[in-house]
Amino acid sequence: MLITNLENQYKNFEKKVSSYLSSEHFSVVQKAYNYALKAHGTQTRLTGDMFITHPLGTSNNLADLHLDYQTLAAGLLHDVIEDCDVTYEDLVDEFGEDIAKLVLGVTKLTEVENVSEIRWEENIQTHSLLEAQTLRKMLMTVAEDVRVVLIKLSDRLHNMETVDPLPKSRKIKFAKETMEIYAPLAHRLGMWDFKWRLEDLSFRILDPNMYKKVAKLINTKRKNRDNYIKKAAKVLADKLKKENINAEVKGRSKHLFSTYRKILAYEKENKTIDEIYDLFAIRVVVQDVKDCYIALGSIHNLWSPLGGQFDDYIARPKDNMYRSIHTTVNGDGNFPIEIQIRTSEMDQYAEYGIAAHWKYKEGSNDDTTFDNKMIWLRQLLDWQREVPGDQEFVDSFKTDIFNDQVYVFTPKGEIKELPMGSTPLDFAYRVHTDIGHSSIGARVNDKLVPLNTVLKNGDKVLIVTSSTEIEPSLDWLNPNLSYLVTSSAKEKIRAWFRKSQYEENSQRGELIINENLVKLGIDLQLSEIVKLTDYQSEETLLNDLGNGSLLINELIKSLDINDFNTEQSIKLPIIDSDSSEKKVFGVGDLSTRLARCCLPKQGNEIIGYITRNRGVTIHEHDCINISNEKEIDRFISVSWGLNETLYSVKIYVEALDRVGLLKDITGLLSDERVNITGSMTKNEDDNSYITLSIFIKSISQLHSIINKLENINSVLNVKRIN
Repeated sequence: MLITNLENQYKNFEKKVSSYLSSEHFSVVQKAYNYALKAHGTQTRLTGDMFITHPLGTSNNLADLHLDYQTLAAGLLHDVIEDCDVTYEDLVDEFGEDIAKLVLGVTKLTEVENVSEIRWEENIQTHSLLEAQTLRKMLMTVAEDVRVVLIKLSDRLHNMETVDPLPKSRKIKFAKETMEIYAPLAHRLGMWDFKWRLEDLSFRILDPNMYKKVAKLINTKRKNRDNYIKKAAKVLADKLKKENINAEVKGRSKHLFSTYRKILAYEKENKTIDEIYDLFAIRVVVQDVKDCYIALGSIHNLWSPLGGQFDDYIARPKDNMYRSIHTTVNGDGNFPIEIQIRTSEMDQYAEYGIAAHWKYKEGSNDDTTFDNKMIWLRQLLDWQREVPGDQEFVDSFKTDIFNDQVYVFTPKGEIKELPMGSTPLDFAYRVHTDIGHSSIGARVNDKLVPLNTVLKNGDKVLIVTSSTEIEPSLDWLNPNLSYLVTSSAKEKIRAWFRKSQYEENSQRGELIINENLVKLGIDLQLSEIVKLTDYQSEETLLNDLGNGSLLINELIKSLDINDFNTEQSIKLPIIDSDSSEKKVFGVGDLSTRLARCCLPKQGNEIIGYITRNRGVTIHEHDCINISNEKEIDRFISVSWGLNETLYSVKIYVEALDRVGLLKDITGLLSDERVNITGSMTKNEDDNSYITLSIFIKSISQLHSIINKLENINSVLNVKRIN
């Protein structure tokens, strides 16, 4: 039976591959399969299948992308060096150096993964380091030969499709790694089809209950939505046909994990699932670019466009090669419809990203366009030289590459891509390290702004630099001041300070610690602080503080001291474990009651269900009465309230007097959820002196608040007073 299934799988694979490969190249793929079949012999998987089904499944995913014969052959052979008595030299002799190199590249990635797997239970810190080494090697491989990573992604996809026999702990580890690394990498390579499949497979393992709820929700809503979209698509197709535009118009479904994320986003806006009409959208595929814009005009004549919902990724493509026009219109019944317009070639790139390159490059040796679209690969090589440690590299990649991007312009009109939330200072370091170091201000759209202003798509940025000094500020590394988002910029600043003299760093560190202890009203000697940390000497601590390796907020957090006067503290009410009036966070002003069906116990994981007339009912997370609930939009995340001590402190703010000063200060404290119990203001010689009594949780929170208050316009000094 197993052999029959294998034969059928291979026949389907052969049929797929022979449809687009030449007979010469097809024979190489056949040879690779037979070689792998013999090498793996009687090896089996935990599923009970013959092991060869895994490399065959991997290569079948690659064939769906129409990848070249070398990649398909390497996919079939990708485990023979690791699992069989086969050497790199053997593969060179049989298949040539190109295929052998691809197999070796995948093998090296897998070897580091396996070492990480072995040590997972032994040492979490070691595991994190090895995981970082794996990712760094993988990402650098992208820059060397992207096909190695395409094989690895395909390998991971097939493993995730057949992961069920693994122990639960390994499945969860596999799924987290897939969600955090492989799915974002597929997205960055423009491989949308792989991305959503990896996300949905991981979602099923990481939150099975929510996965089932979303699946049922989509199925229950599907009929009405499908009918609506089919009707809208037919109306649009008829209009385009009348205007002689040859187009394919089809509905498009959101996938489970993206639907779940959409639901969470809508919850924050107090919207229900019934208002999410872009769960199903329309895609229009036309013949050429000119027809994209003609079709856009026709669509806007048919339905009114919604303001702020238009993006032209044809005129300004994303760096992962994605091109399309996005518009959202007000369809029949006043329901918004998301519409994508693209050519058939763009559609292939949208689904398969970088992998589609091989389908369209046949017969052409010009890879210039392809290389230009993958600028970030060259950035990767640059960062490889700049970032010393594996973990620093991974942190840099996760923030600078995996995050959503914002596109801004230099004064000369060049586009610079940065992670969402980036600032002019991030931009300065992206342009050149020296420009970052010497930045003293910025103009965004010809307006002078602070260096920690958040940039938006389309902003034009000019950095104002010092003509005399090229020296960064350690304040730029303070997360409370929000100067930087990109890890690469932060690492450049740390590198600058590491090069400074040891004595200068120590002096700088001493100045930093003294200034902050005074602000916080902490009376501790340096020797006492060292004892409260993992440092062995005062000199090492001061040097690390002075060169940016240790940030002052991290030091304050590690001290974990609360030297507040206990007479000025309050405690939140203690929760009575026998009471039905238990304190629950996450419900706002809604009343709560414990469900009688499961009687949730303090400490167990819980979930809230919004009832029609009785506020929020709290259930155990795995309560059988909610596992089949279809109205998923009525669930909210909640948690048990904890006993918490708040301390009363006074802070003193000195500032230049101006209209709205007190409003800005109290507004910031409100945003930080800090309660003000008293205030006193004194104005003298155009200055304001404000004393505030506030309740806080810890010294670390107080430090963060002082930092943020100092960042308010016209504030000169903030400190705690006793």
